[in-house]
Amino acid sequence: MNTHYKLTLPISFLLLSALLVAFPCAMEAQEAQSNASATARAIGTVTTVSGNSITLKTDSGTETKVNVQDSTRIVKTAPGQKDLKSASPIRLQDVQAGDRALVRGKAGENNSLDAASIIVMKQGDVASRQQQEMQDWQRHGAGGIVRSVDAVSGSISVSTSPGQTLTVQTSPNTQFLRYAPDSVKFSDARKSSIAEIKAGDQLRVRGTRSADGQQVTAEEVISGSFRNIAGMVNSIDAATNTVTVMDLISKKPATVKITPETQMRKIPPAMAQRIAFFLKRSSGQGNSGGEASPRSAPGAQSEGHAGAGAAAGGQGGGAPDFQQVIRRMPSATITDLQKGDAVMIVTTAGSPGQEVTALTLISGVEPILTAAPTQTSANLLSGWSMGGGGEGENQ
Repeated sequence: MNTHYKLTLPISFLLLSALLVAFPCAMEAQEAQSNASATARAIGTVTTVSGNSITLKTDSGTETKVNVQDSTRIVKTAPGQKDLKSASPIRLQDVQAGDRALVRGKAGENNSLDAASIIVMKQGDVASRQQQEMQDWQRHGAGGIVRSVDAVSGSISVSTSPGQTLTVQTSPNTQFLRYAPDSVKFSDARKSSIAEIKAGDQLRVRGTRSADGQQVTAEEVISGSFRNIAGMVNSIDAATNTVTVMDLISKKPATVKITPETQMRKIPPAMAQRIAFFLKRSSGQGNSGGEASPRSAPGAQSEGHAGAGAAAGGQGGGAPDFQQVIRRMPSATITDLQKGDAVMIVTTAGSPGQEVTALTLISGVEPILTAAPTQTSANLLSGWSMGGGGEGENQ
């Protein structure tokens, strides 16, 4: 399954790296002043360059033919630049498929554009910046389920894992984005505010952590209303890329669509046992009921609680970092699923009874669903769901 970065990343964590391929308003304003006669614009990815024309797949999904004239100004700039002071002139032959482009000019017939100016971001530069953003989100990012919101103080309480809560402190400088209710694509996210965030939402934040790790001063926040599904696979239709699951939360069947953006992982049995152990411990159940502990799980090394915590992604025997855990798990495809498999899924909210789109699908979770209440288990995916987007772990 393809694990390269995509410019239409979802949630997956946010993946907020797609912001880097959007051209800043300041840059657009500067171009507008220098091209007063320009009446139209297009932003997207170059698909082909032929003769004196470029085919651009815009971020809205349409194709635009860009006619390049002798007077067209073409410049290259780096991702993240807010003006054209450091931009350098390039020629049409320097533009390649995969590059990002902002085109301004005069609208023509059949969805064409006579270009007055073209600003280009090279594909390699965008990928490099996305990699930097992904690493920064991993170092300074956190996510979970929103517990409460205080819009007056700008404070958001987020449950990051069973028994753990993080305070997100926002300010007038914090950038807010929100996912569309029917899309898992980051490109469909729009500017938002703290007023739109509510309890039960999934949220991802990037910023500076306090010394005790209990608070994050937010630079960027992305949120959305998504649905958690935990249950058993009833049927798989590889032809239509859909899976029917009996949802143990709603007690109703759900039809789930798998897309190229869906993050699919399979948790090996030993790791599932470790996670189940920590869920039991966090709920006060300990190792009762005769369940295998991480020390006796098939394939597990003999290790104490601290060692098991580290193996499950925890630091020094603390609670596991489930976001780190999922990034280490093997990729999976729809053909790996079988009827009766236990799965946990994050999907678009959707309307009751309608097909929903999977953002994250994790299989091999039988011990996890057995160890904790269904909703608690499903909520473990809160950080992972955002992770597919911002951290570039999509399939």
